[in-house]
Amino acid sequence: VQLVESGGGLVQAGGSLSLSCAASGSTFNIVAMGWYRQAPGKQREFLGSIRSASGTPIYADSVKGRFRISRDNAKNTMYLQMNSLKPEDTAVYSCNARLLRGDVWGQGTQVTVSS
Repeated sequence: VQLVESGGGLVQAGGSLSLSCAASGSTFNIVAMGWYRQAPGKQREFLGSIRSASGTPIYADSVKGRFRISRDNAKNTMYLQMNSLKPEDTAVYSCNARLLRGDVWGQGTQVTVSS
C-alpha cells in the first residue's frame, strides 16, 4: 500500500483547508486510516482515524468540532477537512494506513496557518 497526501498550504487564521490521502496498491489490507501531525520540536500528534469496516471517524479532543475526517471508498481516498484554523495548527500533516500486518505512512504535507 502507498499513500500520497495533497492539499497542504498556507492559510490565514480562521480559514479552512482540506487535505487528501490517496491509497493505492493492496488497499484491501487497510484496516483503518488516520491523520497525524507534527509541529517543529513537538511529538507526532494523533488527530483522528476512520475504520474501513465501520466508516465511523474518531477524533482527538484537540481537533474535535473543527476537523472532520471522511473517505471515498471508490477512490480509496481519505480526507481531512480543517475549519477555524489556528496558528498552532501549523505542522506537517501525515496520513497513516493500518494494515492487517504493519502500517504505512504518506510523505506528509505542510500546513501553515498565519496569524
